[in-house]
Amino acid sequence: MKHIFKTLLAGFLIFGLWSCKKDENKVILKGGTSPVLTSSVAGTVPLSYDTQNDNAFKLTWTNPEYQFNTGISSLDVSYNILIDTTDDFSNPDLKTVSVGSDLSKTFTQTEFNDILLNQLQLAPGVSHKINIKVNAFLGTGAAQLSSNVFSVNATPYAIPPKVKLPVNGTLYLVGSATAGGWNNPVPVPSQQFTQVTPTLYELTINLIGGQQYLAIPVNGDWSHKYAVKNGPLPTGGDFGYDWSDNFPGPTASGTYKITLDFQRGKFTVTPQ
Repeated sequence: MKHIFKTLLAGFLIFGLWSCKKDENKVILKGGTSPVLTSSVAGTVPLSYDTQNDNAFKLTWTNPEYQFNTGISSLDVSYNILIDTTDDFSNPDLKTVSVGSDLSKTFTQTEFNDILLNQLQLAPGVSHKINIKVNAFLGTGAAQLSSNVFSVNATPYAIPPKVKLPVNGTLYLVGSATAGGWNNPVPVPSQQFTQVTPTLYELTINLIGGQQYLAIPVNGDWSHKYAVKNGPLPTGGDFGYDWSDNFPGPTASGTYKITLDFQRGKFTVTPQ
């Protein structure tokens, strides 16, 4: 009987020691310190087409020093830079730049200008207030810590249009997707684009589903065209001057707004 009791007691002691050791080895996150963001430029970010290859500014931030019950560790810490025009970073066009585990990021003028024009959709030649902050996180997004918000003024510069502009500022739609078919000249004003800006043209029109079309700069002339290649989606993609293929029309008939953005070389087709 004494032998059985001693055996059970020894078993409980071993189990208790193992349980305590297991609890001691459990790693628990206790918190961290929000990163402190600083910039090499204060006030206005230099942006110019003439100096586009130069650096615009450099951002640096401190390590959040995540605290664990086992000590301080910053293993597997990643950072995102958030760039926006709103104070609360609620803009759906907000730009997120992932920088991995680096504690700094240098933007060239070309890179930052592209963010302002193409991501935030800001007008060139106009000064805008830009807010920037850094988010630190562990793994795939746990324990996120946000830095202070750094604000600068920036005036994006216009870049030469990616696609050659219509010489006379006029643009027409022709093709089997239109009521006029492939007849050229086309009926106007029903198949003539509106020039919204020097580089943006729009046309709202009824299109026949499953057909094709082209844009031409001179009504009644087949010398030049705006077209696509490599099969973009009917909803949009890249286009160019004298490219080889017709635009693919939408699959269903209906009213659509066609937008040709010569600045970026992109077209979009939106149901109305």
